[in-house]
Amino acid sequence: MDISRRNLFKGIGALAAVGATASVGAKFLVHSSATKLARINAVLPKPLKFLPKPPVDPALQTPGLSPFFTPTKDFFRIDTAFIVPKVSLDTWKLEITGLVSNPISLTYEQLIARPTFELDDTISCVSNEVGGTLIGNARWQGIRLDDLIKEAAPHSNADQVMGYSVDDFSAGFPLAALDGRDAMIAIAMNGEVLPTKHGFPVRIIVPGLYGYVSAVKWLTKIELTRFDQKQGYWIDKGWSELAPIKLQSRIDTPLNRGELPTGTTAIAGVAWASLAGISKVEVRIDDQPWRSATIAPEIAKTTWRQWWIDWNPTKGNHRISVRAIDGNGVVQSESEVPIAPNGAEGWHTINVQVL
Repeated sequence: MDISRRNLFKGIGALAAVGATASVGAKFLVHSSATKLARINAVLPKPLKFLPKPPVDPALQTPGLSPFFTPTKDFFRIDTAFIVPKVSLDTWKLEITGLVSNPISLTYEQLIARPTFELDDTISCVSNEVGGTLIGNARWQGIRLDDLIKEAAPHSNADQVMGYSVDDFSAGFPLAALDGRDAMIAIAMNGEVLPTKHGFPVRIIVPGLYGYVSAVKWLTKIELTRFDQKQGYWIDKGWSELAPIKLQSRIDTPLNRGELPTGTTAIAGVAWASLAGISKVEVRIDDQPWRSATIAPEIAKTTWRQWWIDWNPTKGNHRISVRAIDGNGVVQSESEVPIAPNGAEGWHTINVQVL
């Protein structure tokens, strides 16, 4: 790898702090105020059909379990922006160009005048380690991306959809991924206008793909192109062009290296797959046989599923592992695979002490 994603993000923060000046700060405050005003004035259109309200969240009865919808304030943020871009809706537009017969240019008002829909989708960063927190689930609202691409009439030799942010970040994914899955130009998140730090005014959401090839925030241009002609920001740094989200599971509670009293306690967490959904989750304590966990109702195959088991531990040190089985019967791999170049693999395993 030419550069570590994590080290880059740390470096970006340091450089931003060092490079801040009074004039830049003043300009930032002006743009920030304008963007906040634009968000306040933005009115979300009603989707063609509202998704049903999810059932009672198991997290309400299991302390430490991740809620089904990740609160927006807690949602992870990974990008390369030195400063969160501030976009003026007066000048912003979305262009669809490149290998197309019908280039498209839309203002924000024109875009949100189109039919919108809701999508429950779990998105993940490829930098998420086994058991990591760079993942979240939200209810998104937006415009169908495949409809816009079809309207632009891609040339027969186009095989890549490349998105560009207002600060020129780029990420591209296969045109073939627009296979009927509910990819969208998102304008809202968890029932509110898209927050500035999560991409206002619009971002791309493609179920089943890691964000580094798809989830462009502060989107301003989509280009139909070819993989043999252009590469997104992270691809020429050694990351894989094809980036399906891998089958994974995580233990939320108890915490690794935590201490527990004797008595009944819950082992709980979440599991997710690319597009196949989760059919089963199993937990192993020490060298005991695998136990099937209770899993929450499936809201959508594109979201994580919460799971839990009751445990009556004995005093001493214990090792807990989890694995998931997807909707196609594929069992999560035990083999430990590093993050680069296309996502980590392995069973999340923790150690706890019972007092």
